[in-house]
This record gives sequence, structure tokens and C-alpha cells, in this order.
Amino acid sequence: MCGICGYVSKKNISPEQLKAMNDTMYHRGPDDSGEEIYEMSGGYRVGFAQRRLSILDLSALGHQPMHSSDGRISVVYNGEIYNFQELKKELRDYPFRSNCDTEVIVAAYLKWGTDCVTRFNGMFAIALYDRDSGEVYLFRDRIWKKPLYYWQQEDGIVFASELKPIMVCPGFSKEIRKEVLARYLFQQYINAPDSIFQNVRKVEPGSILRFRAGEITTWKYWKIADVYKRQMMHPVGSYEEAKRGLKELLERSVAMRMIADVPLGSFLSGGYDSSLVTAIAQAHSDTPVRTFSIGFHETKYNEAGYAKAVAEYLGTNHTELYIDEKEMFKLVDSIPQYYDEPFADSSQIATMLVSELAGRHVKVALSGDGGDEFFCGYNIYENVRQAQKLDILGGMVHGICNLPGFKQAGLEKRLPFRVRVIAGNREKESKTQFGAGNYIVKANAMVKAMPGQAFLPVHYLVESGYGIANWQIRRMLLDMDTYLPGDILCKVDRASMKYSLEARCPILDKDVMEFSYRIPHSYKYHNGDKKHILKDIAYDYIPKELLERPKVGFGVPLDQWLRGPLKEALKDYSSYDYLAKQDIFDAAYTSDMIQSYLKTGDAGPATGANYSKLAWSFFVFQQWYSKMKTL
Repeated sequence: MCGICGYVSKKNISPEQLKAMNDTMYHRGPDDSGEEIYEMSGGYRVGFAQRRLSILDLSALGHQPMHSSDGRISVVYNGEIYNFQELKKELRDYPFRSNCDTEVIVAAYLKWGTDCVTRFNGMFAIALYDRDSGEVYLFRDRIWKKPLYYWQQEDGIVFASELKPIMVCPGFSKEIRKEVLARYLFQQYINAPDSIFQNVRKVEPGSILRFRAGEITTWKYWKIADVYKRQMMHPVGSYEEAKRGLKELLERSVAMRMIADVPLGSFLSGGYDSSLVTAIAQAHSDTPVRTFSIGFHETKYNEAGYAKAVAEYLGTNHTELYIDEKEMFKLVDSIPQYYDEPFADSSQIATMLVSELAGRHVKVALSGDGGDEFFCGYNIYENVRQAQKLDILGGMVHGICNLPGFKQAGLEKRLPFRVRVIAGNREKESKTQFGAGNYIVKANAMVKAMPGQAFLPVHYLVESGYGIANWQIRRMLLDMDTYLPGDILCKVDRASMKYSLEARCPILDKDVMEFSYRIPHSYKYHNGDKKHILKDIAYDYIPKELLERPKVGFGVPLDQWLRGPLKEALKDYSSYDYLAKQDIFDAAYTSDMIQSYLKTGDAGPATGANYSKLAWSFFVFQQWYSKMKTL
């Protein structure tokens, strides 16, 4: 687990400048660092750098950049290849010197070329230089657990695990890409391949980028829609077989992720996913597993009691820390420093808190991420199911609402909010992404429109590509492509690495993900029971009464914060003069909208006019923008 950065360029980026770029990621790897520059044909130079968080083979033999025994290959790498010991047996002809997975990457590439990445089971962002072919490759893991950005220039690329190394690279201009802002304000994150900056992109999940003789080529080796279609052609025969197969894969996945040469623990919220992962880990451990939970004094957010009950039943070595609102609020200022680009999922605060707690005791923590997306756990999936049932009726209402007399009389506004949402959901490419239309209108109107500039639509207009009639399944696949990597995994990576902590996600194991596509959907959503098969497995380890309860989730009191302690800062950020000088948002519209929100606050979900999320997205952007200018 580390941070990597580097470049392929004809420009002269000095060793000192490369080191300065690398040191912006000290928090990602405080144990070791390395920077090297190589000559390349065509007048190019290659710079590779890495900050190391030592997890496997703590000796100097794990130092990066790492080179092949014949000097042909150089690698810098961030992540973990969990099946590296298995691969090492297949690569026994290679003269290994270390017991770390980085050297297995080198040997695997020498034997299998770029196809080696299809054999890796893990989380990774890899940069590899092949001197024989004159090529530099960037590899990303299948589900985007490890970040990787690249800045494309006329004479090369600069890459990094975070944006900070790119921002301090000589010649970088920090020009905002306004096309992504409306989508960001609505979604609260920026999904791959886009980024907040012009000419900076993210290497997409399951992708390979090749730089050769000044040309960039990218392709996917693992694409969710394709893998799902291929796997669903071979469904599991029965529920018993599905449960047995999934349980075995989860046990194997957890066991692999417990391999570490440093202390290891587990995040434990008391929900199904983290409890199941923790239970399996405890079953594979001879000593009590360290578990960590955050508690909140506000009852509606607090799950610490449930987590403690699960920990007591399993016999883990449990640590909990209760946090008040003031302590949560203190973290607000650090968000832009560690998230690099605007990121407004407020649950990042809880994730940072539990990561800080765990980081005091261990260097690796297991998490339950992925269970909701792959096994139908979110409440939105129930809403999507209902929306599909009402879609034909919604189309009829939409038609009636557009009749001249009905429209002129403004009768549509008298319809219940939910009816208006269903009636307005007519875009075929975003059927599962319905929501308040006025929220979308405001997100688009806030960004200053430039002549000839086309904004990205706030929704992802891609749903026909899944070829799935069932809206629940379609939305799950969409979330795997967007929300899971762009929001959830980004949140966990930045929050954990802020405290030099490695987070491992057993449910997002390659074999678990692919097997889940073979499980009939009725085993995941069964008679209204979301995540049915995963819950059933959890009950094999933990009594049902300790787990069965409504999904709580975590949020912060945005409306109270924005119209309380953050009010003056939000007023300053949204003043007409500030916005006009900034020249990013529509000054008049945005100033009026935010000032109106500050007066009235959230009007309640029944009207769809709860604008605190939109105001929070705006606030986080402005906070990030102020911090970004100082780097």
C-alpha cells in the first residue's frame, strides 16, 4: 500500500522536482520512498517515484522503484496482489529475491505481458516501464480501489495516485473543467474518467493505458457489463449451491486479506457486511481480532451499541470511541487536503474518524464495502423496483400533464411529489436514476454557461448498454460502475490513507464479484428482503437478533451546520462579488439560490426542496478551491 507518481516526458523534470511531487503523498507511505529517472528513446525521459507503507516483506528488498533481474522492467505500484503466493509458484523460473508482491508483478509481466493483469486478484495501481519495447503502462484494478490520475500533455504524461503530485508538477495550470461541475453538484463526486482539471483524467477501472512513441492507447480488460453477461449465462443451479459457493469464496477472500507482516484489524459498524467480514476473520484467527467502531451521541446516527454486541458475541478485541458533533466538525477543514478534488459525501467524516481510531492500533483494516451494490442492499433498489411497476402509469400522467389546458393551468404542481417524479422519469438512458427535477435544474443553472460549452448531464446516460430489463439489476450494475468506485471506494481510500492505514475489502474480491453475477437475482432480493443470501450466510456466524434491524447509515446534520457554524463562510463563498471574480458559477443565480436557502433551510422531502445537499456540494467545492490555490 503506497502512493506512486511519475512521468514520461520530453521536458526536463529534475530529480528534486520529482521528489517534491512524491513527498506530497507522505501520508500514503511514511515508511520509505524512492525516486528514479531513466532515459528513453525518442528524447523522452521516464520518472518513477513511490512512497511506501510497508505491509508485506518489511525489509529493504521491497523498496520501489523495483527492477527485473535482467534490468528490462521497472515498476512502481500501489496496492496488494492477494494471490501473489499462488502466482509465485507458477513463476518459479524467475530468480526471486524478496517475499513481496511487487516482484511477482515484474515476473508476471515478463512471462505473460500485459495479460498478467488478468491473473492478479487484488487492488492495484501499477506503472511499468518496458525498456525493450519502449513502452510505459498504467494498470488499474477491476473495481477502482486504488486511484490513478494522469495529466496528458503534448509531449508526454504525468501520473499519480493523487492530484497533489500533479498540481505541484512544473507547468501545471490548475484550470477547472467546468463541464463536470453540474454533475458534481448533483452526484457529489466526480467519476472516472473525468477529473476536476482540464487535461487530467482518471485511468478507468479494469483498464490499461499504454504510452508508446508519444501516443496513448487505452483498453479495458474487465468491464462490468460484459463480465455480468458472460457470468449470468452460467447461473448457479440451486440456492444451496449458491450459498455454499459464496460462503467458501468469502472465507477464502477474508483469509487472503489477513496475510500481513503488520498488525491487522477490522472496521465493525454492526451492520451485515462488516459483521460478516469480521466474523469470518475471527473464525480464521487464533487470537481475538482487533475491531473498531465509532459511536455518536445522536441516537439516529449511532450504531455503536449494535457493533459492541456483535463484537462481544464473536469475542473480538473491541475498541469504540464516542464522538460529539464538535469533533466531527473539526474534520471539515481537512476534507480538501486529502480528497484532492471536490468530494461531498458527508459520510467521509465518519470514515475518517474510524480510520483514525484504527490507525492508532493497526496498519491494515478489513471493511465490508461492496455488499450493498453486489447483493441489492440499498433502499434505492426498493424504490427502483416500485418505479418500474409504475412506469407505464407515469407515462400516461406525463402525457396528461403536457396537454395545453392542464399545463397552462399549472395543475402539475398540485400533484404529489412522488407522482411528479415518476411522471417526469421519461429519459430511457437514466430510468433508474429518477429524482427531483427542480434539483437537477438548480444544479445546471448554478454553473456559468460559456458559449459552445456542453455540460456533462447530471445523470449517467448509459443504461441501455447493460441490456437488462430488470431495473433493480440495472441500477446495481450502474452503481458498480459509478457510485461504488467514484464515491464509496474513493472515500475509503482517502480517509484510510490520511492515517497511513490500508483498507481491504473482501467482498470486492475478483472471484466473489464474478460469482455474484452467477447468483440468480431472486436469491439477493427475496420477497422484499434485500441482500437475502448474504444475510443468510451472516446468520451462520451471528444470531439473527443481533443483526436484524433497519439500515441506519451515517449522515451529518448538513442543514444545521450550513445555517449554523458554517453560515458566514457559505455567505462569503456565495456573495455576488466573490462569484463574479471567481468566474465559475453563475454569480446572480447562485448567490440568490444560496441566500434563499440560508433563510428557509430544507423544506422537507415531501416537496423535494431539501437543498442542503446541493448547498453542501457547493460549499465543499469552494472550500477545495480555496485550498487548491495555495498548493
